Amino acid sequence: MSGPVAAAYAALLAAGELRPDPDQARAAGELDRLGEELALRRGFLARLLSRKRDICGVYLWGGVGRGKSMLMDLAFDEIAVSPKRRVHFHAFMIEVHERLRAERAKGHGDPIPAVAEAIAEGATLLCFDEMVVNNPADAMILSRLFTHLLEEGVAVVTTSNRPPTDLYKDGLNRELFLPFIALIEERLTVLPLDGPTDYRLQRLQGVATWHVPNGPAATAALSEAFFKLTDTVVEDRAKVPSEELAVGGGRSLHVPKSLKGVAVFSFKRLCGEARGAADYLAIAQRFHTVIIVGIPVMGPDKRNEAARFVTLIDALYEHNVKLLAAADAEPAGLYPAGTGAFEFQRTVSRLEEMRSADYLASGHGVAEIGERGPAPPPGRL
Repeated sequence: MSGPVAAAYAALLAAGELRPDPDQARAAGELDRLGEELALRRGFLARLLSRKRDICGVYLWGGVGRGKSMLMDLAFDEIAVSPKRRVHFHAFMIEVHERLRAERAKGHGDPIPAVAEAIAEGATLLCFDEMVVNNPADAMILSRLFTHLLEEGVAVVTTSNRPPTDLYKDGLNRELFLPFIALIEERLTVLPLDGPTDYRLQRLQGVATWHVPNGPAATAALSEAFFKLTDTVVEDRAKVPSEELAVGGGRSLHVPKSLKGVAVFSFKRLCGEARGAADYLAIAQRFHTVIIVGIPVMGPDKRNEAARFVTLIDALYEHNVKLLAAADAEPAGLYPAGTGAFEFQRTVSRLEEMRSADYLASGHGVAEIGERGPAPPPGRL
């Protein structure tokens, strides 16, 4: 099949930005097929016959750096339908729970149909990056919510590091989640992207992940790494977007630079302000790579900042987030003295592991139990 997504993919191959990959080519064709279904639905006869049930979607899964987000971006850009929306799955679920609370407050009974209808009004094509299910609250509603979305005619394109059968693996009351897996397998085209090339890891080759000391040289190196990881061409480098990241409870966190799953923060913004585990969890779930600048050497007067840094690194580590940083010392010298300095050594160990080839090759998402062995007990500062 030849369509706009396949044509855009072919252009990237011709430009040398990608290598030929049969899985990616097949996915581009399936995304074009979805686009054709949506185009047919806009015709008079299709509307007359109500083809809504035929509009389903594509589920792209595979290891880190296999081109899932790239293909979803091509689909979002090239499929000519309106309205359409691209959103990270974690942010979408925060929004869904807030909508559900608002509907329940009205006292009109089951809130899910009304929420699905409102979402459908704003998106005929809904693109999710990094579907991952970590909590029972999400697991409980997903099957019914997505059933209603598909019945409303919403087409879904989503990416995940895991096949549908591994979503919410070993989760509490997982039997309540199984209908959602069945829904994906029945209504969406499930496509593995399992090619031999880890494009993201390729981009990290030769890139230093820890720069000492802070200063213009470190900032320039991290800026170049950001552009390399996000495939940003020179003429677009002055237009990198920011983001307001929802962290729950109606709060948000400003992300100065956010592009293709890579975020840039200052240490002062992340650890110098009153932040907690919910903020860091939202970051870890939203971004596969985080760049932090301005990490200082911390002493007894900065024990609060050190405690927040420990919580931040725990969240990033547990979600396999790649970390690039500029600091005034190597990890072992960041918090040499002060309350909890001994316990801080666990964070030092994690920072060192996060620079290893094995860690950099790991996929984004919560590590399976036992994947890295039992976690050491958390320290207190």
